[in-house]
Amino acid sequence: MGNETLQGALELLVLKTLERAPKDGMHGFGIAEHILAASNDLLRVEEGSLYPALHRMEQQDWIASTWGVTANKRRARYYRLRPAGRRELERQRAGWRQTAGAVTSFLEA
Repeated sequence: MGNETLQGALELLVLKTLERAPKDGMHGFGIAEHILAASNDLLRVEEGSLYPALHRMEQQDWIASTWGVTANKRRARYYRLRPAGRRELERQRAGWRQTAGAVTSFLEA
């Protein structure tokens, strides 16, 4: 799938991933790996897109981050979904469903 398609859905993908994340959150590499695996290797999120998006979402108060240690003993920021992020996830999910429905209708016409 093209980068332009992913760019429009990146926030939605990250918010949905964090909705499913463990209580203590998920680090950036884990978020990217989850998106790749959950999309059957179709949606690859590059660091150059992911980390600026995480920063923007943190500024919007949709997510929060804390420092932690990964399973292989490396320091990493762990991201968690905040209440405003849950609301934004629902808003974006509804918008995406509407857009996907419109595109599907168009393609089937």
